[in-house]
Amino acid sequence: MLVHPSPLNQPLPRPRAVSPEPAPERPKSIGQRLRAVRPLTDAQIEQILLHQRQHGLRFGDAAVELKLASRDEVARALSQQFDFPYVSTEDCALSPELVTAVSPFGEQAEVFRELRTRLLLEHLDPPQPRHALAVLSTDVGDGKSYCAANLAISLSQMGRRTLLIDADLRCPRVHQLFGLVNRHGLSAVLAGHQSAATALHTVAELPSLELLLAGSVPPNPQELLQRPTFTLLLQELLERFDHVIVDTPAASQGADARLLAAKCGAALIVGRQGRSRLADLQALAGAMARTATRLTGVLINQG
Repeated sequence: MLVHPSPLNQPLPRPRAVSPEPAPERPKSIGQRLRAVRPLTDAQIEQILLHQRQHGLRFGDAAVELKLASRDEVARALSQQFDFPYVSTEDCALSPELVTAVSPFGEQAEVFRELRTRLLLEHLDPPQPRHALAVLSTDVGDGKSYCAANLAISLSQMGRRTLLIDADLRCPRVHQLFGLVNRHGLSAVLAGHQSAATALHTVAELPSLELLLAGSVPPNPQELLQRPTFTLLLQELLERFDHVIVDTPAASQGADARLLAAKCGAALIVGRQGRSRLADLQALAGAMARTATRLTGVLINQG
């Protein structure tokens, strides 16, 4: 390697002082985060720490035992500590049916986490091809929208950009679950009256989730969904989002559900315990088998 000396009569450049890198910010303790949720004095924090050491408890449990914090406040503090979206039940527009958002540590939410894991391992993550997932049911009232919405929330809680589309252009319900006005949405996009970008709704409490509502109920839902516009729209959205979940009309209302499943490429069938007929579920699964749609499973809703 050649080294070029400095020209004569020119001093060597002084080495520049390198500023030391700032020390990484120390993560906030659960006590500090709990203070952001509920004001606590230094004396109260010390009281909680003493009770924690004496009884071998977690900090949050000690605070609850001393009645210096509620379970909900501790859960909110923990969600901040571990960057987990959590919706407070106070002044919340979300429906109580959205258990993965309003009761994320309950048994029902755990069922959706189990469903999420199975779908990711077996159907939605590489090496599987990318598909949107249509959520189907045989009849109205089987809990299809409930399952689609909670599954979408559960996926978004992993930090993955998730879109929930209400493609039930006959009896839409997603807007009710999220406390929104169903003024604009998919029907206007498919009719060419609105762009998809302007039709999307964000959910402040769930930063990785977006919604495309159904919009005004059209007189020709199946014809709108049959247009190539919907296929192109799905392709565009699959490039923007990690997961796209599509709520569909009940199969008893027409062929919309089967059409949507074929366009999405993957489907999950929802039945209701004590209500859905086995023959109807088998018929719907058989209809999926006769197409290229990937059937990910049948979920029985016990609610």
